[in-house]
Amino acid sequence: MSIAEQTPPDVNASTASPHTMSPRTTELSGAVRDELDAALHDLVDGAARWAAMPLTRRAELLAATHSAMAGQAKRWAIRARDIKGLDASSPLVGEEWISGPYAALAGVGTLAHSVAALAAGTSPLAGIRVGTAPGNRVTIPVLPHTAHEAVLLHGFHAEVWLRPGVTATDAVKKAGLGELNPTVSGGVGLVLGAGNITSIPPLDVLYEIVANNRAVILKLNPIMAGMMSVYLAALEPLVTAKLLRVVQGGAAEGSYLAHNALVDHVHITGSAATHDVVVWGPGADGAARKAAGTPLLNKPITSELGGVAPIIILPSRWTAHDLRYQAEHVATMRLHNGGYNCIAGQIVVLSADWPQKAEFLTELAAALERTPARPAWYPGSDSRMSAAAVCYPNAQRFAAGTRLLVSITGEQDATYLQTTETFSPVLGVIELPGSGQVFLDGAVATVNRDFLGTLGANLIADPSVIRKLGRGFRTAIANLEYGTIAINAWTGLGFLTATASWGAFPGHTIDNVQSGIGVVHNALLIDSPERTVVTGPFRPFPRSVAHGEFALFPKPPWFVTARSAQKTGALLAGFAAKPSWAKLPAIFLSAFRA
Repeated sequence: MSIAEQTPPDVNASTASPHTMSPRTTELSGAVRDELDAALHDLVDGAARWAAMPLTRRAELLAATHSAMAGQAKRWAIRARDIKGLDASSPLVGEEWISGPYAALAGVGTLAHSVAALAAGTSPLAGIRVGTAPGNRVTIPVLPHTAHEAVLLHGFHAEVWLRPGVTATDAVKKAGLGELNPTVSGGVGLVLGAGNITSIPPLDVLYEIVANNRAVILKLNPIMAGMMSVYLAALEPLVTAKLLRVVQGGAAEGSYLAHNALVDHVHITGSAATHDVVVWGPGADGAARKAAGTPLLNKPITSELGGVAPIIILPSRWTAHDLRYQAEHVATMRLHNGGYNCIAGQIVVLSADWPQKAEFLTELAAALERTPARPAWYPGSDSRMSAAAVCYPNAQRFAAGTRLLVSITGEQDATYLQTTETFSPVLGVIELPGSGQVFLDGAVATVNRDFLGTLGANLIADPSVIRKLGRGFRTAIANLEYGTIAINAWTGLGFLTATASWGAFPGHTIDNVQSGIGVVHNALLIDSPERTVVTGPFRPFPRSVAHGEFALFPKPPWFVTARSAQKTGALLAGFAAKPSWAKLPAIFLSAFRA
């Protein structure tokens, strides 16, 4: 997920192969090896059982997992809150409800529906009206996916763009992935779990099982050690079916598993540096293997690795309310989860010619200052922030020095911020010339060329500007080479959308991995996704309607300044556990108090 989510000292780093043990591997006691081997042998058995399991039974097992997960939702959110050092009364606890049990419940629930549809002989995409995008692309609307979502997230939309040349007929026919050939086993997969967002490990496990027909051994990041009992209870049906084993440990355990002959595939959520340690090995030997193109890992690996996410702001005339709201929006993109997100917005791209540039930056500084304080809970945060401060000694500090705003102007070099995922509360600002299409095209070219990674990009623009640009705007979106693009929304909503694909833009390889290889989530089991495009309202209700946008959504509960986020998050998780029209009024009432 990012710079330290699987850090090499703690990884899953290794110089081992199925035939030779690395020094780290030999650190393991015989008892630990026996325990890991027993888990893997259970999973070999479980993978065979899964391959023989009818789709109807698979759907039932996923539904049972959804029920088990719902029963753990409160305990899940509280444990995550405590791991991150949040006060029990803080509205920021809402983040743990929404990015934890809510996201996981939505994911497993949608997967259960998709598999049930396939069991009934129906494509998960049956009845969906597809669209088109520039470059001979087919688009599949994925949000709203249900009538409940159409009301609950009114004004938000998402579509998955398929790779160029993939037809609508192909999309419907191939939706289902591994479930279309359920008797073909993918063997046993290793998931090296993320250390920052608690829904990531379960969602990665579920995708491996359903989309790839694999039984899974999940090695937790040590930061998430406290989540183990929650995961075991929430995923108990999968554990009982021998489709899942969850283990603790550090580098030695990760190495032993990654290079074990019983493991057929590895998936990692971490940093590119850690990916390279797993694939090529550590230190000078690993660098030499990478240069020679001779990986140490002799099995396939997929990954989600973060990057430097841009926030492109198209200039136009904004009201004072717009300036304040969008400043809070940008602050959310950076500060959600304390700044420890793979998809955190890191650099704001402004027009140097925007007459309101100074006003916006003033509001942004105020938003960074007033956002509720929280501990720097992720290891290495202070040192990464200090490194940025050394590079940019004139950076502004906010919230008692815990947040950094780096405005790069004139001859200052933006390279460090553009090529280093800071994974801490550091936000940069760069300026480019022009307005309208000229500015937009220049911004797209700049972030494609100069920014590290391709996981996600954000774009904020008044709807009148988007309408004025017309086809040029859609073409610019097509030219943005990112796995998730959010227009007047944060790419984090793409992460929360179970039906959306999540991952880097296609094309990375193990020797230039950038933001990773492959996708996860994707609960409609769409084949050949290229990207997800999320669109939201420029203004919250009621100002949205007053300015001509038919969107009834208030300030989003994922905003770091949403005062009612904790209650709203708990209500959303309850809704995901058991959707009901009767639950919507309470959710809206809480959300409107944000």
